[in-house]
Amino acid sequence: MDPRASSPNRSVDPQIGLSLLYRDALMLVIDKPAGLPVHPGPKGGPTLTDRLDALRFGLPRRPEAAHRLDRDTSGCLVLGRHAKALARLNRLFADGKVEKTYWALVEGAPPEEGRIDLPLARRSDDPRSWWMKVDPAGLPSLTHFRVLGRADGLAWLELKPVTGRTHQLRVHCAAMGWPIKGDAIYGIAGTERTGLQLHARALSLPLYPKRDPITVVSPAPVHMRSGLLACGLKPEDEDVGSNSLI
Repeated sequence: MDPRASSPNRSVDPQIGLSLLYRDALMLVIDKPAGLPVHPGPKGGPTLTDRLDALRFGLPRRPEAAHRLDRDTSGCLVLGRHAKALARLNRLFADGKVEKTYWALVEGAPPEEGRIDLPLARRSDDPRSWWMKVDPAGLPSLTHFRVLGRADGLAWLELKPVTGRTHQLRVHCAAMGWPIKGDAIYGIAGTERTGLQLHARALSLPLYPKRDPITVVSPAPVHMRSGLLACGLKPEDEDVGSNSLI
């Protein structure tokens, strides 16, 4: 981690409502709030795309997202600051060289740790549909998990997806019998009001060949804090240290 690091979660602009976790010449990492779509959808409404011009920081063009996060997933989202940077970041994600760590609150009793190796495919041939299902003929999909805490029928999971399929963590957890709380598509009816309890906690990117990977961490979001605290998260352990803002 760069010794010149500053405090994480620095606000970019009160009108934008985004926090910047990391910045250098090639990329930004923002702390995407739950409920904000990255790209415009058929239903319209505000998106991250509408706010990208405010993240240029002197460059002639706005940054663009290098990967996807679901609308209702919060946490680390990487943006490439120009075309060459975006191409390099896209390749790192496509080649599986970015280590991704998620936190989730799931309903049920998963084992202490393990792996979920279930292929996934679209539920429908409709190209507008993003809903997925477990399908032996689908694309290989692998997730590692471990339990970080438990309370009152909930488990706090650390999830590390090896592949990056659409809705992978949500479908994998549901297929194992412990759906993510608040999942309106794959979860238990009646829990949607809590919001999706899935957070992109950290990323580690080997962006520069002669340097250590860049690790960026996002603090627990407000909508998950009560559940995480009940499962054993200690407030003093929530200090994520310092991400770099250069």
